[in-house]
Amino acid sequence: MEKMKERKYHFPPINLLVKAEVNSVDREYLLKTAAVIKQTLAGFGIRIKITGLNIGTLLIRYEIVPEMGTRVSSIMSRADDLKVALGTADIRIEAPIPGKAAIGIEVANNLSTIVTIREMIESKEFKEFPSNFVCAVGKDSLGNRVVVDLAKMPNLLIGGTTGSGKTVLISSLIMSILYKAHPNDVKMIMIDTKGVSLNIYNGIPHLIFPVITDARKALSVLQWAIAEMQDRYNRFAEYGMRDLKGYNYSDRIQYKLPQILIIIDDLSDLMTLYKTEAEELIIRIAQLSRAAGIHFVIATQRPSTDVVTGLIKANIPSRIAFSVFSAIDSRVILDEKGAEKLLGNGDMLFKQQGYIRPIRIQGAYISDSEITGVVSFLINQSLGNVYKPDIAQKKEKENNNFERDTYFEEAGKLVIEKDKASIGMLQRHFKIGFNRASQIMDELCEAGVVGEEDGTKPRSVLMSIEQFKRQNLI
Repeated sequence: MEKMKERKYHFPPINLLVKAEVNSVDREYLLKTAAVIKQTLAGFGIRIKITGLNIGTLLIRYEIVPEMGTRVSSIMSRADDLKVALGTADIRIEAPIPGKAAIGIEVANNLSTIVTIREMIESKEFKEFPSNFVCAVGKDSLGNRVVVDLAKMPNLLIGGTTGSGKTVLISSLIMSILYKAHPNDVKMIMIDTKGVSLNIYNGIPHLIFPVITDARKALSVLQWAIAEMQDRYNRFAEYGMRDLKGYNYSDRIQYKLPQILIIIDDLSDLMTLYKTEAEELIIRIAQLSRAAGIHFVIATQRPSTDVVTGLIKANIPSRIAFSVFSAIDSRVILDEKGAEKLLGNGDMLFKQQGYIRPIRIQGAYISDSEITGVVSFLINQSLGNVYKPDIAQKKEKENNNFERDTYFEEAGKLVIEKDKASIGMLQRHFKIGFNRASQIMDELCEAGVVGEEDGTKPRSVLMSIEQFKRQNLI
């Protein structure tokens, strides 16, 4: 690893971000809603007292205590009746409120406000947070700002429908790091197979590689992360250290190693094309990388069991669910229902490792124009990538192996052994889709293993296994 040069890094100025608007409280609406809740439940013989009120950005939570002897289930079963009486699309009943002998009824706030990323970054909670590997998530139902240490999660899974707020949360996370961490301290790898949400960050000094938009390259980058992880553990052993924190605080090292955050948006694309390989790589990194300072943030708009598999969930204990279509989707992400009742537009349930119940949060919002302003400011500093691992340099020199499919070697052996080559044969043998099999065949053609297409006929095989080995293709 080449020694990092100390260059002056100027953090982005806060005036690149938009200030929050402050709305007044509609007291008449609060009193009217409270009265409707009491009257509706009383109509079913359920008597309650409203003991507390919390006004959030999108929600109002009424804290109620039922009369002695009232079953909690009787209140839970009246959710639909309360929705009709209040004239709202949905409500959420939390029974009990964690730490309180009360039940919470969450109703949409008629004067909803936006939680801006500027408000979060300017807050005392963010400025005094002890870690620079940080995410300013948003505000909870009580109006408290939620700022979390990414290293303690240690990996995060985000799920929700299109437009529910996943990409905005990822942008808030990235912006939190850009405003808090020097590029020498935190580096990022961004995988955006759709090529629409993360490309805007190309050129910032915190990136190890340009934003990855090709699924095959994404697998190679994950393989790089495993090699980097192993290299770090070798270094720790050499210096008698157990983890990255101990290594970086040692007075015997020449330079510190940065924490690395791998962001994947969207996981479903990788799992559709390369399910077995992607799952194995993600699980291996998630299981072993915490002490090495390598962490995941993985997002998907398709939270189904074929995308978010049991093994992936088992190794990613911290989860965030945005609005989803059904309770089944909510259970895939959180292991419990509730996300199907969220309001969208950044409304989320955050289940952090070590906490029994998820907390409801309104996510911080950041616009594309704000992102563009911050990215332009960082690029104009001309810092370049101040951290470039030796292993990354080695990968770049490897005869384009960095670009090749993980089945390339096996496919080459297969077509030579069978003395014929067709896309259908690769599909059947490796149990992969047409697009991927076609890409592998193109790679074999470029390497000179097989000939060009000849109509519907199988391609001719141009190499023997000895030639294949001699040309360092194995």
